[in-house]
Amino acid sequence: MKVITIDGPAGAGKSTIAKIAAAKLGFTYIDTGAMYRAITYKVLKNGCDLADSAKIIALAGRSEIRLDNGKIFLDGEDVSEKIRTRQVTNRTSIIAAMGEVRKILRDKQRSFAKIQNLVMEGRDIGSVVFPDAEYKFYLDASISERARRRYAELRAKGSDVKMEEIVKDINERDNLDLNRGLCPLVIPKGAYVIDSTNKTIEEVADIIVTHAGK
Repeated sequence: MKVITIDGPAGAGKSTIAKIAAAKLGFTYIDTGAMYRAITYKVLKNGCDLADSAKIIALAGRSEIRLDNGKIFLDGEDVSEKIRTRQVTNRTSIIAAMGEVRKILRDKQRSFAKIQNLVMEGRDIGSVVFPDAEYKFYLDASISERARRRYAELRAKGSDVKMEEIVKDINERDNLDLNRGLCPLVIPKGAYVIDSTNKTIEEVADIIVTHAGK
């Protein structure tokens, strides 16, 4: 099976671009960030202490995560919208820094590739999950552009947010992702780097599709 990896920081456009590229290639799209968000949502729903790693790991191990037609199901429930709240967003990096949680979800991510061609995006897909993938990409964009995109997304959903809050959130997430001791965000070896600041999502998706050989 063929795997295309797309890594990059929050707000770089990974999810939207990966969906488009996958559709053009006829591949299955996997949003690994949504998997971590789903576990974070479950942790918060169950009132778990974020410092109680043993309880969180056990909870992750008992969780069934399924991705189907762009939606994510947690224990049979469609949580596609519930995992996109600011509360979940701001705590996902904490859960994603737990090694055992990463292992549980990494094994699941690798299992997907045994049965289908994938476009998979996240923070460590090309560096850790599929380091030997033939086609690896790293998407980036300026913080101001990433904040603008996130602000527009949240406002479109009716959230009352301020731009300065979004910029603060993104800076904090970047700091956590880049400096965590386990699987930090890096440009994977051999990855094709794309700055999407001044490019449309279609332009970036076309670059990926072209480099992937179609």
